[in-house]
Amino acid sequence: MAPPMGESSTMKTVTREDATNSGQNDRLVDTRIKVTRAQSESTRWNFVALGIVFVLSASSLAYIYLKFLPNLTEEERSHIKVPKSIDDAKLLGAVLSTYTDEHYLHVVGGYFLTYIFLQSFAIPGSIFLSILAGFLFPFPAALFLVCLCSALGASFCYLLFYLVGRTLVLKYIPDRVTQWQAKVAHHRQHLLNYMIFLRITPFLPNWFINITSPVINVPLMPFFIGTFLGVAPPSFVAIQAGTTLHLLTSSRDAVTAQSIALLIAFATLSLLPVVFRRKLQAKMD
Repeated sequence: MAPPMGESSTMKTVTREDATNSGQNDRLVDTRIKVTRAQSESTRWNFVALGIVFVLSASSLAYIYLKFLPNLTEEERSHIKVPKSIDDAKLLGAVLSTYTDEHYLHVVGGYFLTYIFLQSFAIPGSIFLSILAGFLFPFPAALFLVCLCSALGASFCYLLFYLVGRTLVLKYIPDRVTQWQAKVAHHRQHLLNYMIFLRITPFLPNWFINITSPVINVPLMPFFIGTFLGVAPPSFVAIQAGTTLHLLTSSRDAVTAQSIALLIAFATLSLLPVVFRRKLQAKMD
């Protein structure tokens, strides 16, 4: 028995709607697949770019070492490496101090690029280079050099992770990143003070600050300035210790009750503008 005309028309309409919905779902799935593939391809090329940057940077350091450093004996060459302990720093300092007077620019240039390289790729060893600066250079020059290297290296690390890591983090924990970004936006006028505070205090490792800042939308300018100013107090302590490098037995010897008090004082001062600004705003409200 054939269905009534009204029912037949309704069934045809439902069939068309189902077909339309099915086509839309298929196109949506295809779009998602294409987007996923594009993101994967982009991430792959970002890692390739990071690898290329690393190789070029390492090659540049090797070129400078081979081309511009003065002729060294075999024993001296064995000590030209990134220090991993205070003993390595002593041996490296003994070699470089011999050539600092006659090849000052070479030593400064090699120190500058090595420090930035370590900071850019979050490679340990910069603490020993900070101590070494106090042994090799006059105190004001050493402090400025360490602060500049730290700020530039951290900024390069920021940019590299923005290129490579940001996409991965947003892909796997987008909700949490959104929450962090909202908090940063809420405290945007105090970001410089917070950055200085974090650099002075040991609550978060510097490499962690470098790689998370681009993910949570910390602007590069307060990041750079906050790093330059924030690393000054701990660098002051390390450089001061470097002036007596031959007496040190470990990097912990640089930490004294006086240096801890100094860091606490500077950390407190860095947050005072935030406290005063909030009290003033509360009175105005």
